[in-house]
Amino acid sequence: MDGVLADVYSQFIAYHERDFGERLVIRDLDGRPEFDAFPKGRVHVNSKGFFRTAPVILNSREVLQRLNRTYRIFVVSAAMEFPQSLSEKQEWLNEHFPFIGWQQVVFCGTKDIIDADVMIDDHLKNLDRFKGDTFLFSQPHNHGHAGTRHRRVSTWAEIEQILL
Repeated sequence: MDGVLADVYSQFIAYHERDFGERLVIRDLDGRPEFDAFPKGRVHVNSKGFFRTAPVILNSREVLQRLNRTYRIFVVSAAMEFPQSLSEKQEWLNEHFPFIGWQQVVFCGTKDIIDADVMIDDHLKNLDRFKGDTFLFSQPHNHGHAGTRHRRVSTWAEIEQILL
């Protein structure tokens, strides 16, 4: 969900600017883990409103809605890492992706439990153990890392072209 549907990088950058008065350039963050790039990142993800007010990644809503007509879609989030985010993430999904029913949402501690055909994620740790087809959604923290079998995608338009 985060980094694939929810634009948490824009959110981190906005919170960083609010706290430090410094506007970060996203390209300067390439290859740096999120909590290295954002000194108060752990504080931010544990603050009220961080996940609830994150922007939607461009075209994700429209493409996911079209995919949802063809595929059995599940939105999976390792939300248990930040338990206070559970209600915010559910509210965010209800607002921005109302066509995704509650039965299609999985909040878990680890994505290792997911057994499906395709996974789109921005973290190699989630894709490396997945048995199906994997797509690495480009984000600054995964720049320069592709893993051995993951197809990199940078936009939802690419995903639509591949899967539809």
